[in-house]
Amino acid sequence: MSKPAKKKANINIVNRRISTNNALYDLTRVARNDKGGVLVTPEEIEAAFEFFDLDGSGKITMGNLKKRLSVFYKNMPNKEFRFLMNNKPEMTKEELTALLIDNEVQNFDPVAEAFKVYDPYGTGYCDETILRNIFELLGFGEISDEDLAILVETGDSDKDGKISLNDFRVMLAGAGSANGLEDEKVVEVEEIVAATEVKVDEAEVEVATPEAA
Repeated sequence: MSKPAKKKANINIVNRRISTNNALYDLTRVARNDKGGVLVTPEEIEAAFEFFDLDGSGKITMGNLKKRLSVFYKNMPNKEFRFLMNNKPEMTKEELTALLIDNEVQNFDPVAEAFKVYDPYGTGYCDETILRNIFELLGFGEISDEDLAILVETGDSDKDGKISLNDFRVMLAGAGSANGLEDEKVVEVEEIVAATEVKVDEAEVEVATPEAA
């Protein structure tokens, strides 16, 4: 099988696999790149890379990836970490960009997938205990009830007192801080959820690359 044919076959496999787990998906709201895949902007890649490059070395290492993602995915096996790193010990920003920027993954809603991290029980709303725990485990210090209230208020675009998937989409689109709240933790939560979104993008794009076949 030629390399282009092999790549197309792998893309078809990943599209079939993820299309069976899309109850929350709204593909009409997924921005597309020139290849028809999920749009991942250079700014999103930059934010995600900085999030994972803990020591500022200009590379994502296996250790850094584990330290960050274990906060979100506590039981993630080592083989999945190796899979995300494309079986390499480290990854540069250029390599991450090449992997994501022209992906051809279609039946995938990265925002809905990222939201599952914050709504593990499928209630339709961000679990505030999970949100608090994620911040504390990432080393941002204790999150007080007041801090948490500010975060929820900032992310709650429809003002019903909770963060729904639609609120989550609005926050990731950049409207989350429109109410003028400039708390540092508000900026941090937007960066964290953006990094989570790019992580789930990467997980699916890796499956569709010829190297991962």
